[in-house]
Amino acid sequence: MSSINKVLPALLAILLLSAACNSKTAAPAVTTGPHKVVPEEVDTLSSMMSEPVMGPDGKLTAKVKGKLTAPYMLRYQLADSPYAEFPRSLHVDFYNDTLKTESQLDARYGKYLQNQDKVYLRDSVVVKNIAKGDTLRCKHLWWDQHTERFYTDDSVRIYTPDKILYGTGMEADQNFRWYTITKLTGTVLTAGSNLPSQ
Repeated sequence: MSSINKVLPALLAILLLSAACNSKTAAPAVTTGPHKVVPEEVDTLSSMMSEPVMGPDGKLTAKVKGKLTAPYMLRYQLADSPYAEFPRSLHVDFYNDTLKTESQLDARYGKYLQNQDKVYLRDSVVVKNIAKGDTLRCKHLWWDQHTERFYTDDSVRIYTPDKILYGTGMEADQNFRWYTITKLTGTVLTAGSNLPSQ
């Protein structure tokens, strides 16, 4: 099983199902039909993700798979379509079997749609595959738990150790090991040490 496999929505689902230590309910209500839903606020969020594994001795243990951090979260559990919103950015570290960071995800805004098992990310979205050195940068990105893929119809830039790819529309596996750009609009060859940071 890959280290990123279903980690992001699972991390966010845990947030929706468990109470947070720094939660409060002073955020503005949201109207959904005739009902007003008051969100629960969470400050300085840090959530570890683990999965149960059977050890060689037959005992059930937990394997840490990733960590989500965010300065602020709004959780709308009683809405018709429950969701969690990250209006002040979020960061996810995905770990390999030795608990070293394998991949990272950053965005200035995120929204987890619980009933759809999808995560919408926007504003300076960055996905890094640390092992390959490839980095995706885009304005909008979706992650689908069922297909286990990232996708967008917007413009994308993909930085590799030797080139930058520009295009519109993209689909990639959740590990960012492969990707397909729908419409490639340009390629710039670069020296590895001179790769632009933006």
